[in-house]
Amino acid sequence: MLTDQIARTRRFYRAVTAESGALDSSYLGLGRPLGPARVLNAIGQGMEELDQIRNYLRIDSAQLSRYLRGLEDEGLVTTRISGSDSRCRIATLTDAGAEEIRSYERLSDEQASTVLARHPRPKALLDAMDLVAIAFGLDRTRYEIVSPSDPRAQACLNAFYTELSQRFERGFDVAKSCDPDHADMTPPRGAFLLMMLDRLPIGCAGLKGTDHGYAEIKRMWITPAARGMGLTHRLMAEIEDKARALGINTLRLDTNSILTEACAYYRKHGWTEIERFNPDPYPDLFFEKKL
Repeated sequence: MLTDQIARTRRFYRAVTAESGALDSSYLGLGRPLGPARVLNAIGQGMEELDQIRNYLRIDSAQLSRYLRGLEDEGLVTTRISGSDSRCRIATLTDAGAEEIRSYERLSDEQASTVLARHPRPKALLDAMDLVAIAFGLDRTRYEIVSPSDPRAQACLNAFYTELSQRFERGFDVAKSCDPDHADMTPPRGAFLLMMLDRLPIGCAGLKGTDHGYAEIKRMWITPAARGMGLTHRLMAEIEDKARALGINTLRLDTNSILTEACAYYRKHGWTEIERFNPDPYPDLFFEKKL
Protein backbone atom coordinates (compact mmCIF):
# COMPACT_ATOMS: atom_id res chain seq x y z
CA MET A 1 0.00 0.00 0.00
CA LEU A 2 2.86 2.41 0.75
CA THR A 3 3.84 2.31 -2.93
CA ASP A 4 0.28 2.76 -4.24
CA GLN A 5 0.47 6.24 -5.79
CA ILE A 6 -3.25 6.50 -6.52
CA ALA A 7 -4.26 5.49 -2.98
CA ARG A 8 -1.81 7.98 -1.46
CA THR A 9 -3.10 10.76 -3.70
CA ARG A 10 -6.70 10.04 -2.75
CA ARG A 11 -5.76 9.93 0.94
CA PHE A 12 -4.25 13.40 0.51
CA TYR A 13 -7.45 14.73 -1.04
CA ARG A 14 -9.53 13.31 1.82
CA ALA A 15 -7.19 14.79 4.42
CA VAL A 16 -7.30 18.26 2.86
CA THR A 17 -11.08 18.12 2.47
CA ALA A 18 -11.53 17.23 6.14
CA GLU A 19 -8.90 19.64 7.52
CA SER A 20 -9.99 22.62 5.42
CA GLY A 21 -13.66 22.28 6.33
CA ALA A 22 -14.70 21.96 2.70
CA LEU A 23 -17.77 19.90 3.67
CA ASP A 24 -18.81 22.03 6.64
CA SER A 25 -22.19 23.74 6.36
CA SER A 26 -20.72 26.61 8.38
CA TYR A 27 -17.14 27.16 7.20
CA LEU A 28 -15.01 28.45 10.11
CA GLY A 29 -18.24 28.86 12.08
CA LEU A 30 -19.44 31.93 10.17
CA GLY A 31 -22.73 30.50 8.92
CA ARG A 32 -22.11 29.60 5.27
CA PRO A 33 -20.35 26.77 3.37
CA LEU A 34 -16.90 27.06 1.81
CA GLY A 35 -18.22 27.92 -1.68
CA PRO A 36 -19.84 31.26 -0.83
CA ALA A 37 -16.96 32.02 1.53
CA ARG A 38 -14.48 31.60 -1.33
CA VAL A 39 -16.54 33.90 -3.55
CA LEU A 40 -16.56 36.52 -0.79
CA ASN A 41 -12.80 36.12 -0.40
CA ALA A 42 -12.21 36.54 -4.14
CA ILE A 43 -14.17 39.80 -4.15
CA GLY A 44 -12.21 40.89 -1.08
CA GLN A 45 -8.99 40.27 -3.05
CA GLY A 46 -10.12 42.82 -5.62
CA MET A 47 -11.75 40.53 -8.18
CA GLU A 48 -14.84 42.42 -9.23
CA GLU A 49 -15.79 41.05 -12.65
CA LEU A 50 -17.94 37.94 -12.37
CA ASP A 51 -16.12 36.16 -15.21
CA GLN A 52 -12.83 36.74 -13.38
CA ILE A 53 -14.24 35.29 -10.16
CA ARG A 54 -15.74 32.31 -11.99
CA ASN A 55 -12.48 31.50 -13.77
CA TYR A 56 -10.43 31.92 -10.60
CA LEU A 57 -12.65 29.57 -8.58
CA ARG A 58 -13.34 27.19 -11.50
CA ILE A 59 -17.08 27.22 -11.02
CA ASP A 60 -19.85 27.60 -13.59
CA SER A 61 -22.01 30.69 -14.04
CA ALA A 62 -25.11 29.15 -12.47
CA GLN A 63 -23.20 28.16 -9.33
CA LEU A 64 -21.63 31.59 -9.01
CA SER A 65 -25.04 33.24 -9.42
CA ARG A 66 -26.47 31.11 -6.58
CA TYR A 67 -23.60 32.03 -4.29
CA LEU A 68 -23.89 35.73 -5.13
CA ARG A 69 -27.65 35.76 -4.53
CA GLY A 70 -27.07 34.31 -1.09
CA LEU A 71 -24.34 36.85 -0.30
CA GLU A 72 -26.59 39.68 -1.54
CA ASP A 73 -29.45 38.43 0.63
CA GLU A 74 -27.07 38.59 3.61
CA GLY A 75 -26.18 42.18 2.75
CA LEU A 76 -22.52 41.34 2.17
CA VAL A 77 -22.27 41.98 -1.58
CA THR A 78 -23.89 44.12 -4.24
CA THR A 79 -23.79 43.42 -7.99
CA ARG A 80 -24.27 45.82 -10.88
CA ILE A 81 -23.66 46.25 -14.59
CA SER A 82 -20.22 47.66 -15.40
CA GLY A 83 -20.33 51.30 -16.44
CA SER A 84 -17.79 50.68 -19.19
CA ASP A 85 -19.18 47.42 -20.58
CA SER A 86 -22.86 46.52 -20.38
CA ARG A 87 -22.00 42.84 -20.94
CA CYS A 88 -19.94 42.74 -17.74
CA ARG A 89 -21.31 42.44 -14.21
CA ILE A 90 -19.39 43.73 -11.19
CA ALA A 91 -19.53 42.51 -7.58
CA THR A 92 -18.61 44.81 -4.70
CA LEU A 93 -18.34 44.27 -0.95
CA THR A 94 -20.61 46.19 1.38
CA ASP A 95 -19.24 47.44 4.70
CA ALA A 96 -20.70 44.32 6.32
CA GLY A 97 -18.99 42.18 3.68
CA ALA A 98 -15.63 43.84 4.37
CA GLU A 99 -16.07 43.13 8.07
CA GLU A 100 -16.92 39.49 7.33
CA ILE A 101 -13.73 39.21 5.25
CA ARG A 102 -11.72 40.44 8.23
CA SER A 103 -13.33 37.73 10.37
CA TYR A 104 -12.49 35.06 7.79
CA GLU A 105 -8.89 36.27 7.60
CA ARG A 106 -8.47 36.13 11.37
CA LEU A 107 -10.00 32.66 11.68
CA SER A 108 -8.10 31.33 8.67
CA ASP A 109 -4.82 32.55 10.16
CA GLU A 110 -5.66 30.82 13.43
CA GLN A 111 -6.52 27.60 11.60
CA ALA A 112 -3.22 27.68 9.70
CA SER A 113 -1.25 28.33 12.90
CA THR A 114 -2.91 25.35 14.56
CA VAL A 115 -1.99 23.03 11.69
CA LEU A 116 1.64 24.16 11.68
CA ALA A 117 1.96 23.91 15.46
CA ARG A 118 0.75 20.32 15.33
CA HIS A 119 3.72 19.10 13.26
CA PRO A 120 7.21 18.61 14.78
CA ARG A 121 8.82 19.84 11.52
CA PRO A 122 6.70 22.81 10.38
CA LYS A 123 9.21 23.87 7.71
CA ALA A 124 9.02 20.44 6.07
CA LEU A 125 5.23 20.67 6.18
CA LEU A 126 5.30 24.15 4.62
CA ASP A 127 7.68 22.98 1.90
CA ALA A 128 5.30 20.13 1.06
CA MET A 129 2.37 22.55 0.99
CA ASP A 130 4.27 24.85 -1.39
CA LEU A 131 5.01 21.95 -3.71
CA VAL A 132 1.36 20.93 -3.88
CA ALA A 133 -0.08 24.46 -4.09
CA ILE A 134 2.20 25.37 -7.00
CA ALA A 135 1.59 22.11 -8.85
CA PHE A 136 -2.18 22.61 -8.51
CA GLY A 137 -2.06 26.31 -9.40
CA LEU A 138 0.17 26.40 -12.48
CA ASP A 139 -2.57 27.83 -14.69
CA ARG A 140 -3.25 30.68 -12.23
CA THR A 141 0.21 32.26 -12.31
CA ARG A 142 0.37 35.92 -13.32
CA TYR A 143 2.99 38.64 -13.53
CA GLU A 144 3.51 42.00 -11.88
CA ILE A 145 6.00 44.75 -12.71
CA VAL A 146 7.17 46.13 -9.38
CA SER A 147 9.97 48.20 -7.93
CA PRO A 148 13.01 46.12 -6.93
CA SER A 149 12.52 47.62 -3.46
CA ASP A 150 9.03 46.11 -3.16
CA PRO A 151 9.01 43.82 -0.07
CA ARG A 152 7.92 40.88 -2.24
CA ALA A 153 10.79 41.49 -4.64
CA GLN A 154 13.21 41.76 -1.73
CA ALA A 155 11.96 38.46 -0.32
CA CYS A 156 12.70 36.75 -3.66
CA LEU A 157 16.11 38.38 -3.95
CA ASN A 158 17.08 37.39 -0.42
CA ALA A 159 16.08 33.79 -1.14
CA PHE A 160 18.15 33.92 -4.34
CA TYR A 161 21.20 35.28 -2.52
CA THR A 162 20.86 32.63 0.20
CA GLU A 163 20.78 29.89 -2.43
CA LEU A 164 23.87 31.29 -4.15
CA SER A 165 25.69 31.41 -0.81
CA GLN A 166 24.92 27.73 -0.29
CA ARG A 167 25.95 26.67 -3.79
CA PHE A 168 29.08 28.75 -4.31
CA GLU A 169 32.19 27.32 -2.66
CA ARG A 170 33.21 30.73 -1.34
CA GLY A 171 29.68 31.90 -0.61
CA PHE A 172 28.00 34.96 -2.10
CA ASP A 173 28.06 38.58 -0.94
CA VAL A 174 25.75 40.83 -2.92
CA ALA A 175 27.84 43.86 -1.92
CA LYS A 176 30.78 42.41 -3.87
CA SER A 177 28.71 41.66 -6.97
CA CYS A 178 27.78 44.11 -9.71
CA ASP A 179 24.39 44.66 -8.10
CA PRO A 180 22.23 46.69 -10.52
CA ASP A 181 20.86 50.07 -9.47
CA HIS A 182 17.12 49.98 -8.87
CA ALA A 183 16.69 52.80 -11.41
CA ASP A 184 18.12 50.54 -14.11
CA MET A 185 15.37 47.98 -13.43
CA THR A 186 12.53 50.49 -13.47
CA PRO A 187 10.48 51.50 -16.56
CA PRO A 188 11.16 52.97 -19.03
CA ARG A 189 14.82 51.97 -18.63
CA GLY A 190 14.19 48.42 -17.45
CA ALA A 191 11.79 46.36 -15.35
CA PHE A 192 11.56 44.01 -12.40
CA LEU A 193 9.08 41.19 -12.82
CA LEU A 194 7.44 39.01 -10.20
CA MET A 195 5.73 35.72 -10.99
CA MET A 196 2.75 35.51 -8.62
CA LEU A 197 0.45 32.70 -7.52
CA ASP A 198 -2.45 33.50 -5.21
CA ARG A 199 -0.87 36.72 -3.90
CA LEU A 200 2.52 35.11 -3.16
CA PRO A 201 5.64 35.47 -5.35
CA ILE A 202 7.16 32.26 -6.71
CA GLY A 203 9.80 33.78 -9.00
CA CYS A 204 11.44 36.96 -10.21
CA ALA A 205 13.54 38.38 -13.02
CA GLY A 206 15.15 41.76 -13.53
CA LEU A 207 15.68 43.61 -16.81
CA LYS A 208 18.58 46.02 -16.38
CA GLY A 209 18.79 48.83 -18.90
CA THR A 210 22.23 50.01 -20.01
CA ASP A 211 23.72 52.64 -22.33
CA HIS A 212 25.66 50.04 -24.34
CA GLY A 213 23.08 48.92 -26.90
CA TYR A 214 21.81 45.97 -24.85
CA ALA A 215 19.97 45.17 -21.62
CA GLU A 216 20.85 42.51 -19.06
CA ILE A 217 18.75 39.80 -17.46
CA LYS A 218 19.50 39.91 -13.73
CA ARG A 219 18.38 38.01 -10.62
CA MET A 220 16.48 35.29 -12.45
CA TRP A 221 15.07 33.00 -9.76
CA ILE A 222 12.28 30.43 -9.30
CA THR A 223 11.39 29.04 -5.89
CA PRO A 224 12.61 25.42 -5.55
CA ALA A 225 9.07 24.09 -5.16
CA ALA A 226 8.20 25.40 -8.64
CA ARG A 227 11.17 24.05 -10.56
CA GLY A 228 10.91 21.43 -13.27
CA MET A 229 7.40 22.50 -14.36
CA GLY A 230 8.26 24.87 -17.18
CA LEU A 231 7.92 28.08 -15.17
CA THR A 232 11.46 29.24 -15.93
CA HIS A 233 10.57 29.26 -19.62
CA ARG A 234 7.36 31.19 -18.94
CA LEU A 235 9.18 33.76 -16.82
CA MET A 236 11.95 34.20 -19.37
CA ALA A 237 9.42 34.59 -22.20
CA GLU A 238 7.60 37.26 -20.18
CA ILE A 239 10.76 39.26 -19.44
CA GLU A 240 11.79 39.03 -23.10
CA ASP A 241 8.37 40.41 -24.07
CA LYS A 242 8.92 43.30 -21.65
CA ALA A 243 12.29 43.97 -23.28
CA ARG A 244 10.70 44.09 -26.75
CA ALA A 245 8.03 46.47 -25.47
CA LEU A 246 10.81 48.80 -24.29
CA GLY A 247 12.48 48.68 -27.70
CA ILE A 248 15.32 46.42 -26.56
CA ASN A 249 16.50 43.88 -29.15
CA THR A 250 19.70 42.52 -27.55
CA LEU A 251 19.92 40.85 -24.16
CA ARG A 252 22.91 39.71 -22.16
CA LEU A 253 23.33 37.82 -18.92
CA ASP A 254 26.02 36.31 -16.75
CA THR A 255 25.99 33.15 -14.66
CA ASN A 256 28.25 30.69 -12.93
CA SER A 257 29.07 27.26 -14.34
CA ILE A 258 28.14 25.66 -11.02
CA LEU A 259 24.52 26.59 -11.80
CA THR A 260 24.29 23.76 -14.29
CA GLU A 261 20.52 23.93 -14.75
CA ALA A 262 20.64 27.60 -15.72
CA CYS A 263 23.55 27.07 -18.12
CA ALA A 264 21.75 24.19 -19.82
CA TYR A 265 18.59 26.28 -20.16
CA TYR A 266 20.38 29.22 -21.80
CA ARG A 267 22.22 27.04 -24.29
CA LYS A 268 18.99 25.27 -25.22
CA HIS A 269 16.92 28.43 -25.74
CA GLY A 270 18.87 30.59 -28.14
CA TRP A 271 21.55 32.14 -25.96
CA THR A 272 25.08 32.34 -27.37
CA GLU A 273 28.15 32.27 -25.15
CA ILE A 274 30.26 35.43 -25.45
CA GLU A 275 33.31 37.00 -23.83
CA ARG A 276 33.16 38.51 -20.35
CA PHE A 277 31.45 41.91 -20.43
CA ASN A 278 31.52 42.96 -16.76
CA PRO A 279 33.92 42.80 -13.79
CA ASP A 280 31.55 40.92 -11.45
CA PRO A 281 33.71 38.37 -9.55
CA TYR A 282 31.02 35.67 -9.32
CA PRO A 283 30.07 34.74 -12.90
CA ASP A 284 32.36 32.78 -15.20
CA LEU A 285 29.99 32.38 -18.17
CA PHE A 286 28.46 35.14 -20.28
CA PHE A 287 25.64 34.91 -22.85
CA GLU A 288 23.85 37.04 -25.42
CA LYS A 289 20.54 36.70 -27.25
CA LYS A 290 19.10 38.68 -30.16
CA LEU A 291 15.36 39.20 -29.91
